[in-house]
Amino acid sequence: MPDIVETGSGGIDFENWICPMPLRDSPTIVMGHGGGGAMSGELIEHLFLPAFGAAAQAELGDSAIVTVGGVRLAFSTDSFVVKPLTFPGGSIGDLAVNGTVNDLAMAGARPLVLSTAFILEEGTALVRIAEVAAAMGTAALSAGVALVTGDTKVVDAGHGDGVFINTAGIGVLDPGVDIRPELARPGDVVLVSGEIGLHGVAVLSCREGLEFGTTVCSDTAPLHGLVAAMLATGATVHTMRDPTRGGLAASLNEIARAAGVGIALDESTIPIPAGVRDACGLLGLDPLYVANEGKLVAFVPAEDADRVLAAMRAHPLGVRAEIIGRCVAEHPGMVTAHTALGGTRVVDLPAGEQLPRIC
Repeated sequence: MPDIVETGSGGIDFENWICPMPLRDSPTIVMGHGGGGAMSGELIEHLFLPAFGAAAQAELGDSAIVTVGGVRLAFSTDSFVVKPLTFPGGSIGDLAVNGTVNDLAMAGARPLVLSTAFILEEGTALVRIAEVAAAMGTAALSAGVALVTGDTKVVDAGHGDGVFINTAGIGVLDPGVDIRPELARPGDVVLVSGEIGLHGVAVLSCREGLEFGTTVCSDTAPLHGLVAAMLATGATVHTMRDPTRGGLAASLNEIARAAGVGIALDESTIPIPAGVRDACGLLGLDPLYVANEGKLVAFVPAEDADRVLAAMRAHPLGVRAEIIGRCVAEHPGMVTAHTALGGTRVVDLPAGEQLPRIC
């Protein structure tokens, strides 16, 4: 934990920090700090949490669990700065709803209400904003959540990309539901709900005008119905995450480190669609690090894996679900993958993000 020294004027003397790289070598924010990888984690650990001091009460999951009047609630907030505003399969509007709904769902909560705040750039066409707002309304109705409060701010022309959105959400947890990254344990089976990498490639192809022989569409979708189907089996679910920024690799590394376990993947079982594989091969990207917006990864005891997998495949958003690996006691905090060539490689936490501004 870095030492933070206040100056006489009440500010913070950053020169006396003892935090590790990259913060000392990067005195300003860079794109990697928003990528959900190692740099994001260091920014939180070595800047925000020390600065918040005793006011910080966070377990650093997708949602915070709070108890109000004897009822356990999940609370989450997220901001969306995707560029471009629309892309094959979705837009910033439905992404803002689904992203926050999914953060609540990863704690096993039933999403109830959302707030929405718009930061609009001066000069943006009203018809463009109306399209985004309509997409949010449609997504909220589809997810069964209400948009109950919000805010609007406008920034000068040239100081935004048309529309930025923040959403916060509240959901309720049923008694006995306890799903957290640190609960993963050796012997757990790792499942993914379907094909990975679709969202990141869809945004990239639209942003850069790239063609890969087929249209790759974002997988943006609300996952709480799939989660409900998994929990309805009566199986124990230790951990769930939706692998957004940093992709599957970032989520698995976060879980491995939080739980102090190793994770061993079988690359041949990870569902990667041909369009994503071709695009990543062309661009030199690793599909495990490409963002998703409608997928989840779950850790369940081995004896429950088959019935959870069956429930996932019976749901429209889990038809392509697969078992992709296991938790192991060896190499705690590390993710490895058995390759098609028979070797093993380390799947490390990305420093920043292969594809910035994808959510």
